[in-house]
Amino acid sequence: MPGIIKLEYEGPLAFVNLSHPGKLNAMSRAMWRELAVIFITLQASADVRCVVIRGESAAFCAGGDISEYPDFRFDERSLAEFHEDDVWGGLSAILKCDVPVVAQIVGACMGAGLEIASCCDIRIAGEGAKFGAPIARLGFPMAAREAQVVMAAAGELTLREMLLEASVLGAAEMKARGFLNRIVPDDKVASVALKAAQNIAALAPEAARLNKKIIRALKAYPASAAAKMTRIAYRYADSAEHREGITAFLGKRKPNF
Repeated sequence: MPGIIKLEYEGPLAFVNLSHPGKLNAMSRAMWRELAVIFITLQASADVRCVVIRGESAAFCAGGDISEYPDFRFDERSLAEFHEDDVWGGLSAILKCDVPVVAQIVGACMGAGLEIASCCDIRIAGEGAKFGAPIARLGFPMAAREAQVVMAAAGELTLREMLLEASVLGAAEMKARGFLNRIVPDDKVASVALKAAQNIAALAPEAARLNKKIIRALKAYPASAAAKMTRIAYRYADSAEHREGITAFLGKRKPNF
């Protein structure tokens, strides 16, 4: 089944459900585009007071849908379009949304999932959640603006460890490093995230939106470095290690870099 993003409402709450059965909710290109449209819609809604992002079943999001990668990743232009239009379109829509966003995290929160969670205001995870971006095993780096978002949320040392060592970290470690607000038993994540969303929704909605605008302005991501890197960031598209990483993964073998 193809992946989709499901939008549900419950009073003043909106639930954005990442759904890709059989792939641990891995993000397809279509899902990234849907994510952008949904958050643009939520931003324009005066009735929504809090958004909860969650994955279906036993995972938040295991990363990108690697089965699609050979279709576009080996050409610089199409690779740039994927990251700058599809992925960044989805992430930036979350970042620009003035409605508070809660991440309800269980299971795998890897790659694309880590990026999505990094855009959220409150992150609540189960004790068994796992975090990482082991794309070095696939032969490619993290896109500049995506790395900027993760580094702002998880810290430079954590990002370096994830990218350079392909480290996968548990919830307790991510809480200690300041990425998570709360850790609860896996079977309590949904109820705790719902309670947090309800608490937010019960407070002044315009104040919440203004607080987000203020925080966003104070953080003021420096765009110059990311913009400069974007001009050269996708030259690796046709590299041997990039092809090897994707091909090895799809062939279920260890890559030979």
